[in-house]
Amino acid sequence: MRAEGAGIEYTLVRSRRRTAALVISTDAVLTVRAPLQMPLSRIEILIGEKIRWINRKILEQKARPSAGVKQFVEGERFLYLGHEYGLRISDDIKGSFCFEDGFVLSSRERARAKELFVWWYKREARRIITERVALFAQRDGFRYQELRITGARRRWGSCSAQGSLSFSWRLVMAPLDVIDYVVVHELAHLDHCDHSSRFWGRVRALYPDADRCRKWLKTNGPALDLI
Repeated sequence: MRAEGAGIEYTLVRSRRRTAALVISTDAVLTVRAPLQMPLSRIEILIGEKIRWINRKILEQKARPSAGVKQFVEGERFLYLGHEYGLRISDDIKGSFCFEDGFVLSSRERARAKELFVWWYKREARRIITERVALFAQRDGFRYQELRITGARRRWGSCSAQGSLSFSWRLVMAPLDVIDYVVVHELAHLDHCDHSSRFWGRVRALYPDADRCRKWLKTNGPALDLI
């Protein structure tokens, strides 16, 4: 449900929750999650009370880096392990797509450019993340069931109750130390399946740079995409 309160448009989502929550999405849209019986007047009062916080968060989201819509044209820049590399369109490439100090796309495959980029990123994500998970699991004594690479846009990693680890292929666009933080974060969930203070204490003990990397992802995460 779309509505407006204190001069701000928002999406209202009702459920059996006990309290109301205000959420600012990565595209700077306000969502109010409210109990089924909470009156609209009370919701509008809440928005009015939090209007300065809402406006600040909306401005922060709008100021964050964005991937933008990729055109897959000569010279366009793409992220890999935290660095930007240019795209070259070539008539001489043997295959369809490769990486040689930059991305190279066959001129015959322009219509499939996004598909080929995703394929390459997924392959690299599986190779690199598998290596990093094995490294930290062995170092810190963790045992996991399996590792999956997913297409999640904002959930960089997850750990199931059965001990299966999942990571977004988009994570391979981030610097290696940020990838390592996400890997350690998910491995730590094998011991603590929540985000309690004990969990965060474990993560920081295993990866002292965790807070900086977490902040980097929060700020730069929206840019890790092809849109």
